[in-house]
Amino acid sequence: MTEREEEIASTMAADLNALPRLRGFRLRGMEMTRLETFIDAAFAFAISMLVIAAQQIPDNIQALLAAFKNVPTFICSIAVLGIYWRGHWLWSRRYGLEDGVSILISWTLIVTILIFIYPLKAIFGAMWYLLSNGQVGQPFSLQTTEAQARTIFAIYALGLIAISAEILLLNLRAWQLREPLRLNAREQLMTRGELTGWSIPVSVGIVSLVFSFTLPIEQIAWCGWVYFLMAILVRVHRFLHRRRLAAVSAEGARGSS
Repeated sequence: MTEREEEIASTMAADLNALPRLRGFRLRGMEMTRLETFIDAAFAFAISMLVIAAQQIPDNIQALLAAFKNVPTFICSIAVLGIYWRGHWLWSRRYGLEDGVSILISWTLIVTILIFIYPLKAIFGAMWYLLSNGQVGQPFSLQTTEAQARTIFAIYALGLIAISAEILLLNLRAWQLREPLRLNAREQLMTRGELTGWSIPVSVGIVSLVFSFTLPIEQIAWCGWVYFLMAILVRVHRFLHRRRLAAVSAEGARGSS
């Protein structure tokens, strides 16, 4: 092991089996670190930028009703941010890493989130406006050109790819440090599952990015609809991953007997 890996190994509990577990994964990072606290603050700030009445508190019924048109957009945006927050939270709890590489990736994640929040809100606003026939959400400006429409979809895709890739890289860092972290067979399999799982939004984002430059303008909405593929792909991945975990557990039970 390198000197840095030896330092990480020295911070691990002597008896890892005494640690609390989450779905069989021994949690090495139960204590909140300064890095995790800062990440939480960044997510909280991003959420505050999504408030349904962006400029001021509504002071009449018309303004209040107009503000409530943004509720579906707000909920969907929060759901997306929640997925990425949980991805970082789970990584922090499982591995408890705070080395230089992990800090760099986490800071990059913060920057990406704060840039990504506006195209996130714009895309969901346009989606709900289309689905509700103008009852909720917000459309793109009537003056939006073909180039601008393609650009907003491309920016959204790049943001999604970047954030997903950053969570993937954090888990890849944990995989690289599996020896000093003393990951057992089940934990290694779960780490590989995170790597393949976070590859799904990266891949779908790349497809959307290609669509944003190649689809005819009449079909440009498919740049957004393609993200619904993740609902299917993630479920399939989860099913297959659980089967592998069950097989590892069965092998472990036979080995112990």
